[in-house]
Order: sequence, then C-alpha cells, then structure tokens
Amino acid sequence: MTDATSVAVGVDPGSDEPDLYWDPFDEELDANPHAAWKAMRDYAPVYRNDRFDFWALSRYEDVELAHRLHGQYLSSHGVTLEQLTPERMQTGMMIMTDPPEHTRLRSLMSRAFTPRRVSDLEGAIRAYCRDLLAVWEPGTDFDLVGQFGGELPAQVIAELLGVPAADREEIHRDIDAVFHIEPGVGMVNDTSILAMAKLHEYLHGLITERAASPGEDLLSALTDSEIDDETGGRRNLSYEETADFGVLLITAGTETVGKLIGWAGLLLGEHLDQQQYLRDNPAAIPNAIEETLRYEAPSPVQGRWIEEPVELHGVTIPADSRVLLLTGAAGRDERKFPEPDRYDVRRNLERHVSFGYGVHFCLGAALARLEGRVALEETLAHTGGFTSDRERSVQIHTSTVRGWETVAVRSER
Repeated sequence: MTDATSVAVGVDPGSDEPDLYWDPFDEELDANPHAAWKAMRDYAPVYRNDRFDFWALSRYEDVELAHRLHGQYLSSHGVTLEQLTPERMQTGMMIMTDPPEHTRLRSLMSRAFTPRRVSDLEGAIRAYCRDLLAVWEPGTDFDLVGQFGGELPAQVIAELLGVPAADREEIHRDIDAVFHIEPGVGMVNDTSILAMAKLHEYLHGLITERAASPGEDLLSALTDSEIDDETGGRRNLSYEETADFGVLLITAGTETVGKLIGWAGLLLGEHLDQQQYLRDNPAAIPNAIEETLRYEAPSPVQGRWIEEPVELHGVTIPADSRVLLLTGAAGRDERKFPEPDRYDVRRNLERHVSFGYGVHFCLGAALARLEGRVALEETLAHTGGFTSDRERSVQIHTSTVRGWETVAVRSER
C-alpha cells in the first residue's frame, strides 16, 4: 500500500527504509499490526496519515507521556478517530471530558466505585464462570468468547449496576448492538447510536427508581453522592450524568474484558508450556493477565486532540490535530520491554499502558483484572488442558478495540 498519503514522517521514500502505512480501519493491517507498529516505532515515531488526517505516537515513552499531559492531549473532542472533531463533545461521559470537569466526575465515581464494591463481586463472578463453563465437556470444542468471555462481563456489570435479572438478556443484546460495525463507516452508525440511546434511556429510568428506593448497587450509590460544582458549591450528580457513566461502564467494561479473556484463552491454548506453568503456579495468574494486556492490548488505540503545536522527535504536530496514542504498539516497544514479541507469563512487568495512565487511567481496571483472574482460574480448573485454533477463530475489527468475536478451543480431557 504505497501512495502519496502513506509515507510516514521522517522516512525518505528513496531510501532503503520501509515505506510505512497504518490506519485503524484497515482490516488486513489490524489482523496483525505489530510489524507496521514496529516500523513506526523505529522509523516514524511521529507518524502522519494524510488519507485520514491523523498523527500517531507508537513508542512507550511517548504514549505514556501523552497520557500524563492531559492538558495538552485532550479527550473532550472524542476518543476514537471517528469521533474526533474541532468541537468539544457535549457529554457527561467521563472518558470524553477534561479537567476540571473530569476531576469532579472521577472523584465521585471513585468514591462510588470502591475497591470493596469491586472485591465483593468475586463470589458472583466465580459462580457466573462456573455456570457458563459447565457446558464445556472433556474432549469437546467450545467458543471461549461467544459462550464465555463475551457473556461474563455483561452479567458482572449488570450485577454491579443492579440491573434486574429479567432485563439482562435484552440489555446484553443492546450492548452487542452498540458495537455494530458498519462497512465504510465504522462504529458511528445508526444501529450503534440507537442502541446507545436505548441503553441510556433504560438506565435513566432505573436511576429514577433507585432515587426513590435505593439498593446496594452502584447506581444507588451514585444517586446519593455529591460533587463540587463549578461555583465551588456542592450538588448531586444529575440523572443524565449518572446514566452517562452507566452506559460507559456497560459498554467499555463489557467489550474490553471480553477481548481480554479471548486473548488470554487463545494465547494460552497456543503456549501449552505456559498454560501448564499456571496450573502448577496459580499465584502467577494475575501476572499472566498483565502480560496478556501488554502483549495484545484489547483497546490498542486512543484518540486525542491537540489545540497547540507539539514538537516531538524533531517533528511538529500542528495545532488542531487529531493524534492517536497506540498503547498496543507501546506494549511491544523493545526500548521498554526486553524481547517484546515473546509472550511470557513469567515476565517481570514493572508497568504497561494498556489501561492508560495519569488522570484517564481506566477506572474499571480493578474490575477487569478481577474478572480476568477469576475467568482464567476457573477455565484452568474446569479443564485438564486445552488447545486453541486461531484458524477457526473469528477476529473482530474496530478503530479502537482489537480482539476476537469467537475463539475456538478444545478441552483435551
């Protein structure tokens, strides 16, 4: 793929260096982007794509720094390439706000989304895992995403928010519709927008009920909490803002955790020695989750907007530019991680950026880690060993989430 728009900044088309091209919409590239990302890190750490009008950062140090410089790399213009526009988003979704609004919202969400509230879910998560895995019999095939990893987080989020059991099947269908991909359009399409609106309307109604009759769920905690307002006073979170957070938690928490479980199952089904190591050393399972997040980030691309010029590696990104932070590429940067293309659940990981960094560090990271750990524990306990088949698995492609719609696995015994 070579044309005038595909040459990366800093690469001489007449040299022996590779002619680089990457964009988040190309399904062929997305199937295995790591060669392109390595070339970008090596030859064009500040990459320019004229076709889709964006810049991209791919080195660990640069991606981490951009996450920390939240006043320079803004989230309020959108966080996916399809969304990014010169106008700031008019939304209460915390992920698409900047300080000081983001600070107020995150302070409240952190008080409601407590470590205790998350840890109290472990028993329910384990029970859901066992129920979903029960149909996987020895010597049989199983879809680790469609029958397990994609189902589990939807049930957990519904439990956390207090969604009645009778409504959960329909809510799960709506979540799936939010991630509908329209060819040539991506995730910003009528099906996705209508599903998002339906989820918002449903949660708004549920919040109204909780305000009148609180329970022990997260929505009840949010309706009873206060934040600092713009005038220095105190106010309750509006129903609209609470519903925005609920939609964000339902969609982001469901999709990315499902992809994490899918990647873990696929990789451990291909690395049987490491699978056995985890059976023999279950205390290493949390580290295996971190290594999976580093090796194949479920959300490898985050969008940002800059209002002032940024100079990096001798390249100036002009004001009012769209910038993509490639956390998926950062996780394979050999400047940070020795032998980065080797999957190793024993790896001594100091830190990765797959949950972001700084003020926008994923608020649901603790829940995602808990779900991933318990899901892996129960999968290993349920089977005496399993293999995965990449050829019979189906990958899903979006501009921001990367993973599997189905993962074919087989229990050996």
